[in-house]
Formats: sequence, structure tokens, C-alpha cells
Amino acid sequence: MSTAAPKRQTSLRPADLVFSGAARVAGILILVALAAVAVFLLAESVPALTADPADLPRSPSSFWDYVVPFAFGTVWAALLALLMALPLSIGIALFISHYAPRRIAQTLGYIIDLLAAVPSVVFGLWGATVLAPLVRPFYVFLSDNAGLLPFFSGQVSGTGRTILTVAIVLAVMIIPIITALCREIFLQTPVLHEEASYALGATRWEMIRMAVLPFARPGIVSAAMLGLGRALGETMVVAMVLSPAAVISIVLTGSQNPNTIAGNIALSFPEASGVGVNALIATGLVLFVITLAINSIARYIVNRRKAFSGAN
Repeated sequence: MSTAAPKRQTSLRPADLVFSGAARVAGILILVALAAVAVFLLAESVPALTADPADLPRSPSSFWDYVVPFAFGTVWAALLALLMALPLSIGIALFISHYAPRRIAQTLGYIIDLLAAVPSVVFGLWGATVLAPLVRPFYVFLSDNAGLLPFFSGQVSGTGRTILTVAIVLAVMIIPIITALCREIFLQTPVLHEEASYALGATRWEMIRMAVLPFARPGIVSAAMLGLGRALGETMVVAMVLSPAAVISIVLTGSQNPNTIAGNIALSFPEASGVGVNALIATGLVLFVITLAINSIARYIVNRRKAFSGAN
């Protein structure tokens, strides 16, 4: 005689059907929008990719000679910003989640969230009018004392509006994003893991190092890639702060600074015409591919530790 319990057939209520259908449509719309953007960029880029290089802006030897300096500047500025923002964001998030008293943590968390809502044009004005003159003496100090390094060699910019200044402003812009995500991930660490560390005699920092950070590592990667994506596509800060040139240079304090793809589009599009417009759209396609590749790599890293992730 079989003792297996009969299967219960559950019927979805109308509200459940409506919600599941709306969620499915929303997911499909995201894919459709992404595909539409990709098709538009591809279609509008073909004339620039097949045109005579002499018809392109600056008359390069090929389209890739035209776009490579902008792609380098985009990745260079974003990586510098991430290098500065990530340690600060992790430190702030740990202070809010594990060190600060509740009232201070709530206030600081509110300020961080509010900073993320500041428009980029405000950051651009602050960077061009306040930060650039303020950091120029520091650039002079770096050039005088660390000029043997290629990053600080050559003549210092007279205005302070360099790629390093842009990176600092970008870092300030992405710190709230990374901090907010890391804070939530740190708070998701299982309490049993933390209590087990304390039971073994660990200090608070040892508990964070052994329990919190390993659990949150995939989430930190996701937060960092989200901030990097924001830095890669930022336009107004680059256009307002930087005095750019179509060069490939790793000097951080000089007057010859590489431009970014987004900044070049913002500065050149109003005066572009004909194949020049297609060339700018083609550089947008390159930025689209760079962003997609970086996010795909981040997704792969997160999926490697999906079972232990605080971000899945």
C-alpha cells in the first residue's frame, strides 16, 4: 500500500498571474531595449567604419587610430577613480555596519545616500573651480619629489585640470554607490559566522577579516563593477574639468591629458556633421562593448562563489 502523500495542485490567483506576467514583460523589455541600443549603434557605426580615414575627424590613418586614445582615456580615468574609491568605500561601509553607534550609522548612511543624488554637473563645477586649484600645489610636490616615476614626470599643469583631478571627482561620485551596496552586503553576513569568530577569541577586526570580508567578496566585486560602469560613462565631469587632447599618456599631472569617449562625444557632437556624427556613434559602440565586457567579467567572478555571495 503506497503511503506517498497526494500532490496538491495549487492554482494561482488572478493577482499572482497579473504580477508574474508584468514581471515577465518587464524582463523582456530590458532585453528589447538593450538589443535596440546595440542595433542602433551597429547600424549608425557602419558608415564610419567603412569611410575613408581622411573623412574622419583629425584625419587618422584608420578608425582605430581615432578611437584608441579615447578608449584608453576612458579606461584609465575609470580605473584611477576605482582605485581611490574602493578602499574608502569599504572602510566607510565597515564603519557604518560594524563600528559606528546606531544613531551615527543611520545619519552617515543617510548622508551617503544623499550624496549619490547630487547631479554630475555640480561635481563638475566643484572639480573645475574648487578642486583643481586646490590640488595643484600637491601636483607640484609630486613632480618635484617623485618626478622619476612616469606618472608624475614633465611639466605640471598650470590649472590643475588634469586626468588625476577628473579621477578624484569620479571617485567622489562613485563612493556613495559602492558604499551603499557594500554596507547592505556586510549587514547580511550570518550572525552565527560572526559569533563563531568571537567564540574562538577573535578581535573585531579578525572577525571582519575571517567572516565578513570572505562572505562579502563577490558582493564587493559587484559593487565595484557598478561604480566602474558609472565612471566609464560619465560625461559632464570630464567635459567641464578636463582640458583634453587626443593622446595616450599615463602622466597624471601634466597639461596633455587623454580624453574619454563620453567626454569627446559631449564636446564634439554639437559641431559634428556627416561621417563625423557616425564616427562619434561608433566610439559610443566601443564604449558599449567595453562596459558590456567589464560587467560580464564581474558576473563571472561573482558566479564562481555564488553559494557564498551576499549579492546573489
